[in-house]
Amino acid sequence: MATPHLNPLLEAVERLDEVWAGAGNATELTRSQLLDAHRVMGLVQRRLDGIHAEIAASIARESRPELGAAGLAKQQGFRSPATMIAATTGGSTGDAARLVKVGEATAPRANLIGEALPPRFPEVQRAIGDGTISAAAAALIVTLLDRARLKTGLERIIEAERLLVERAAELSLDDVRKLVVHAEAWLDPDGVAPREDEARSRRSLTMFERDGSLHLTLQTDVASGAPVKAAIQAYVTATFQARAHVLDPEAPDADRRTVAMLQADALAEICAHASGCDSGGLPVSGATVIVRVGLDELNAGTGFATVDGLDQPVSIAACRRMAAGGGVIPAVLGGGGEILDWGREKRLFTRAQRLALVERDGGCVMCGLPPQMTRAHHLRWWQRDAGPTDLDNGVLLCESCHHRIHDNDWEIRIEGRGFAARVWLIPPPNVDPHRRPRLGGRARYDIAA
Repeated sequence: MATPHLNPLLEAVERLDEVWAGAGNATELTRSQLLDAHRVMGLVQRRLDGIHAEIAASIARESRPELGAAGLAKQQGFRSPATMIAATTGGSTGDAARLVKVGEATAPRANLIGEALPPRFPEVQRAIGDGTISAAAAALIVTLLDRARLKTGLERIIEAERLLVERAAELSLDDVRKLVVHAEAWLDPDGVAPREDEARSRRSLTMFERDGSLHLTLQTDVASGAPVKAAIQAYVTATFQARAHVLDPEAPDADRRTVAMLQADALAEICAHASGCDSGGLPVSGATVIVRVGLDELNAGTGFATVDGLDQPVSIAACRRMAAGGGVIPAVLGGGGEILDWGREKRLFTRAQRLALVERDGGCVMCGLPPQMTRAHHLRWWQRDAGPTDLDNGVLLCESCHHRIHDNDWEIRIEGRGFAARVWLIPPPNVDPHRRPRLGGRARYDIAA
C-alpha cells in the first residue's frame, strides 16, 4: 500500500498512464493525447519536485557541517550534499543547492521544546506539494522572501508570499523571474536606487577585433540602456513590417537576416547616423522610451518607476534624469484634454491612445513582446463589426499573436476601464475545454494586491 504522502504524485503518474492509453511511444499519440500528456507530465514533474525537495533538505540536514566525517554526504564520498544530489540527478550543484533551499524553506519545524511549527513559507509548501509551481519557481520566490525579510515587516512578507504563489501558477520560469523583479521593488522600494547605483558602477563596454570581426560587450544600468534597447527594437520591428509587404519574399535578394543580424545592423546604422551620415530614412527616429511612475512617488522622490520593455524597475532619481532627456515619455496619459476614445470618428488608433494601451497592456498581451514590436488592434473589427476606435475596444498584439488569435478562435475580453483595466485571454475549446480565462499583458507581473 502506498504511503499517503506520495498519493498526489502517484495519482499524477496514473493520469499519465491513462492519457498514454497503451501507445508504444509518443509518436503514436494523437494531438489531443499529446496535449494531455504534456500537461500531465508537467504536473508529474512539479509534484516530483516537491518530494525531491523534501529529500534534498533531509540529506542536507544529515550532512550538516557539525557532523564532520559522520555526515551523510561525506560518508558517501561527496564533499557536500549539493554535489551528492547533483551526481544522482545528473544536474548541476547549483540546481541541487536550490532544491535544498526549497526543501528547508518548506519543511515542518519545531521550537526549542519540541512543539511543531509550520514551515517558514507555508504557501510555497502547499503550492509545490500540489504541483502548482515547480521547484525552480519556488527557489526564486524563497530567495526573494528570505532577502526581503531583513527589511520588510512580517505581514508584508506573508502577503507577498501569497501573491507570488498565486501569480506564479502556470507561468514559465522566465516569467516568474519578471514577477520576482517586480515583487522585490514592491517589497523594498528604497532598495531600487542602491541596486541601480551598483549596476551603474559596473557599467562597461569592451571592444576587440578578432578574425575580421569587431566584438562588443556592453553592460550598463537599465535606465541608461533603455534608449539603446528601444532604438534597436524599433529598427528590427520596422524591418519585419517592411518584409510583410514585399511582393516576392522568396526572391534571391529578399531580406533573410536573423534578429541577431538585424540588431547588429541597427547598432551600426545608429552609430553611423550619429557620426553625421545621412540616415536614409532610418526607422529608429520614432523610437520612444516610456517611463511609468505614480504622481505621489514622483513628487515625494520615493518608490520606483518602471520602463516599458525592461523588467528591472528604476529609481525616482533615474526617472527624473531620463525625463530630462529626449525621446522619453512619462506615462501621464490623457492630459491636456487629449481624447482617448474616438468612437467611429477615426479608424486608426491615435498616438495618445497607443500610449494609453501601452500603459495598460505593457506590450503584446499574449506573448509579452515589448510595445515597440506590437500594433494596436480592434477587438470588434472596424469594418466587419463596426467596432469603435476606443481604449476598451483596443489591445496590443504582435503580428504572430494577432494571427494566432484570429486563426485559432481565441477571444479577448477587457475587464474594467482605463489604465487599470485587465485583459483576459479566453482559449478555444480545443486548447481548454473549460475555456478558463488567462490573465494577459502587464497585469501578469503586477504584484500589488
